[in-house]
Amino acid sequence: MTRITTGAMSRTTLLSIIIGFTKLESALGQCFQDPDTNAEWAQIINNDTTSTEFSIEGSCCQETVCGLGCAEETPPPAKGFGIAVMVAIAFFVVVGFASVFVIKGKSENFFVAGRSLPLWVITATLASQSIDSNALLGCSTLSYKYHFWDGACLPVGLGCSLILNSIFLARHINRDGALTLPDVFAKRYGKLVEVMVSICTITSFLCLLAGNLVGMGAILSYLLSISPEGAIWMSAALVFAYTVAGGLYSVAYTDVLQAAVGWLGCMTLAFYSIANEENKAPPPSIGFPSYMYPDDATCEMYDGVPCENDATACCYNTEKWCPSDDNCVVDNGAYPFGDQRIFHDQMTNAHSLTPFPNAVVFNWATIFVLAFGNLAALDFQARCMASKTAKIATIGCAIAGCLTFVVGIPFAYLGSITRVYYGPDSARASFETDSCNIGLGLPTCALWLPDQDAFIKYLTNEVPSFLGGWCLIGIVAASMSTCDGAILAMGTVFSHNIMRNLGSFFPCIRKDLVNEKNLLSMARLIAVPFTVASALIASFYRSSHSLGATGYLLIVAFDIVLASVVVPLFGCFYAKKPSPLAAFCAIITGILVRVILE
Repeated sequence: MTRITTGAMSRTTLLSIIIGFTKLESALGQCFQDPDTNAEWAQIINNDTTSTEFSIEGSCCQETVCGLGCAEETPPPAKGFGIAVMVAIAFFVVVGFASVFVIKGKSENFFVAGRSLPLWVITATLASQSIDSNALLGCSTLSYKYHFWDGACLPVGLGCSLILNSIFLARHINRDGALTLPDVFAKRYGKLVEVMVSICTITSFLCLLAGNLVGMGAILSYLLSISPEGAIWMSAALVFAYTVAGGLYSVAYTDVLQAAVGWLGCMTLAFYSIANEENKAPPPSIGFPSYMYPDDATCEMYDGVPCENDATACCYNTEKWCPSDDNCVVDNGAYPFGDQRIFHDQMTNAHSLTPFPNAVVFNWATIFVLAFGNLAALDFQARCMASKTAKIATIGCAIAGCLTFVVGIPFAYLGSITRVYYGPDSARASFETDSCNIGLGLPTCALWLPDQDAFIKYLTNEVPSFLGGWCLIGIVAASMSTCDGAILAMGTVFSHNIMRNLGSFFPCIRKDLVNEKNLLSMARLIAVPFTVASALIASFYRSSHSLGATGYLLIVAFDIVLASVVVPLFGCFYAKKPSPLAAFCAIITGILVRVILE
């Protein structure tokens, strides 16, 4: 992706080349946090030995100090995108509220949909829980910031989990006749383990819900021009309202509707972009005046000329590409050899992305955490309990796992396409100047600042509006489907498995504090503080976590239950005599190891 500059290259000096690439906060005032460093550089740039601040009008720090053109502003999204998404949300909410007439006040209808869901509903609702904004936005964002497998490991891990659940647990969970997953533990290990499992799974789902609120909030914030925090709270309120009204009937049947709209829109956009984008990944950098090409192929691609200081080397053709300061085709030289959509040995060769770090161990760990941690997911197992038969639960999990691969993995390919438009070689690239290179004792211009909203901007600016809007609706629908499932699961487990057992541990509390008559109302009431807590977590991680809150919170959510709950869960069905003491020790030691290693 090239940029047209207006005078930037006239200031590309030896100083800029030594420093590299970066961005500063402002063209006026402070470009460095350290006042002495700022004053020293300001005096050089301003050619004034008394200067203490930068004072070049109409510029920016990354251009003033590093010779890199200021990042171009992305046009705001058309109002139609926001209208379309809000209309879709309103429609889903109405459908959710309508289901209140189906549950008829029965807790079994609220929690497990009367154990009546057929295969097509089970498949759709399981896949909808798997294919959420954590998986889709997290996948596209991580593959944009890093590379293909860094994003693809999310849907791969989630899909594997559903298939493993189909093989090992789904039929047993369905036949057990439980109302919640902690009930399964209660039958084998007793009330103490039941409460411990409840706490672990609720903690896990606080993070899962928070990650989805971040994804949904990011879309609404950008499209409606409201603060990210405000969008997160609005998302939480909307999803909470129809979830507590209709319970699992609301969740299941809105999931089917959201799946029909969401999957098709997301897949259509993904395969359209993969098939029609001219550049599937950033091409070799065209460079800038005095830029030296790394090989003959790149030299020929851009009609390079002999370098002034070394005639045997090939350099940027200034006469052709930059005839004047206001007519330059340049980029930042970020990809001397070009990028690729996917490095096929990234998951087997730690040096496959040299000179960039390859998180091969982290990616394999992510797949493992999601594949096994999700086996203790409250929403997955609630749908297995709600299936008409054990066979439906088993087949539904297997099909949903395959659907997760088909819908989710193509989004990882969109990361490289997004880098074409919003990556370090694009006209919209921003860089951090004030990143000290201790070895040289100089600031460096090498820290690219990925745009948190890059993929959303790609959907609203770089693809046909209809497809971009459809995909945004699909991601929001996917996010809503998991948010409602998480809210329902936490409210159900806390009211049924924790509050009902308080009397057993604390004699001063009535044992019938929660009973069949008020269980439904209590579950709805308890869902309020959990939704608020997740919104608070989402508001914090939206703005602070460098890895991207969606993908990070998804991994944390199932890392928690992998460490504490999964082993005793297998013991429920595959140990001849499940031991309460063994389950207690497994949970405690898992939690301790998880906390220590964090």
